[in-house]
Amino acid sequence: MGRNPYVGDGRTREARKRGYPARSVFKLEEIDRRFRLLRRGATVLDLGCAPGSWSMYAAERVGSGGCVIGVDLQPCQVASRPGLHLIQADACDLDEAQLAEISAGACPPFDLVLSDMAPRTTGIRSADHAASMDLCRMALAAARTWLRPGGAMAVKAFEGPELKAVEGELREVFGAVKRLKPKGTRARSVELFVVGRDRRE
Repeated sequence: MGRNPYVGDGRTREARKRGYPARSVFKLEEIDRRFRLLRRGATVLDLGCAPGSWSMYAAERVGSGGCVIGVDLQPCQVASRPGLHLIQADACDLDEAQLAEISAGACPPFDLVLSDMAPRTTGIRSADHAASMDLCRMALAAARTWLRPGGAMAVKAFEGPELKAVEGELREVFGAVKRLKPKGTRARSVELFVVGRDRRE
């Protein structure tokens, strides 16, 4: 019987076998399968995209008629390709003119905002949780600015007391908000994802 690609190092080996630089691709694959966020021709903003697995997967799903812009302070480990644009920058510094130039006018607005951003953990759970919530709010601010009505977002979050408040903020923007802890997440991890769909007008 073959090893489950979601268990242990098998996830990393399976990701590399499929051409992705990191096993995080399985998390987005499960989120997409569950919520059907990615479709042909869609426009996607991927925040915290390094090393590039999410942007690569999204580009494959939206196809040549779509557009994916991945942004991270760190360089990505995947080559750009038609419809995939990778920027080494601070997501807070993006502006409409820059996005339009990068995408040849395809974006904004976006159909989907993704955020796999995570803070540099300190081991102090309360501090790490607070930093994660700051990143969630940063991603939500991007969604408020760049996401079209009816669009969606998926954002990484750390479990903790402030998560409900952040989910409440998402509910102000989205018609439906759900949590998901993908199979690709380690059992002891506090990491989960919050998905917002049907952005309000």
